[in-house]
Amino acid sequence: MDIDTILLDTEERMDKAMSALDREFAKLRTGRASTALVDGIKADYYGTPTPISQMASVAVPDSRTITIQPWDKGGIAVVEKAILKSDLGLTPVNDGKVIRISIPPLTEERRKELVKVSRKYGEEAKVAVRNVRRDANDSLKKLEKDKAITEDEQKKAEADVQKLTDKYVGEVDKRCAAKEKEIMDI
Repeated sequence: MDIDTILLDTEERMDKAMSALDREFAKLRTGRASTALVDGIKADYYGTPTPISQMASVAVPDSRTITIQPWDKGGIAVVEKAILKSDLGLTPVNDGKVIRISIPPLTEERRKELVKVSRKYGEEAKVAVRNVRRDANDSLKKLEKDKAITEDEQKKAEADVQKLTDKYVGEVDKRCAAKEKEIMDI
């Protein structure tokens, strides 16, 4: 292990924390329809919990509707049941071929709850970024202790790690602010 490897690994792991944050944000209901809302829902398909996206085509024809068209007509009932059981609080409408989900506008109270949830996700992402920083600094200290690098090189590398941390924490703040704005938009 050398300094460049540690820095590259650090940046890669911080990128993964940002990707995880984006996935969490995609699942948050904002009053706009998104296929990501049904991504986490699994339907009991022939005894196997199967993600809806693997057994049906999911589309967003307009900003307030999600359509789900199972490839197997027998799957309509199980998909509908899975959506009703999910914690989304949405009611699917089944016409025999396609399941339609209308996304109602959010109440002010629900918007504020969602903002709190988005802040929690943001805080978790920051903690993940800081944990990566701690791991990188520990690796650098170990290199210096093993006399693989000088103390000056360690201090410079730690400063580089801190710059990366600041960059990613700033990015988390920016994404959180954008998500809050999206949630609060009526």
